Amino acid sequence: MEKLGPLVRVRKVEPLEKFIVRLTFEDSTQKEIDLEPYLRGPIFEPIRNDLSMFRSVKVIGSTIGWDNGADIDPDVLYYDLKPAWMEEIEAVDKNKELTAGKEYSNTGVNHS
Repeated sequence: MEKLGPLVRVRKVEPLEKFIVRLTFEDSTQKEIDLEPYLRGPIFEPIRNDLSMFRSVKVIGSTIGWDNGADIDPDVLYYDLKPAWMEEIEAVDKNKELTAGKEYSNTGVNHS
């Protein structure tokens, strides 16, 4: 696992266009981030399907969130990390590749 820097806090969020927001972090760093890749799973579905609901995003505690309880880890946003759902899919795909490779090597066919 990658070592991250200090924990970060979101100070301000401003919706721009579509699913893009401008975030200001506690250390004054500003980032414009397309949140569309992060809006996966049942809790994000109403946000993804209703742009006015998406635009109701606000700072909750140290991160951004919505009234339905959805939020996004500020470290993920600050350090440009992959969304959790994407990491899970990559892990499943890697496991499938490893499994397929074992099945292929167990066929008894000489591949050289």
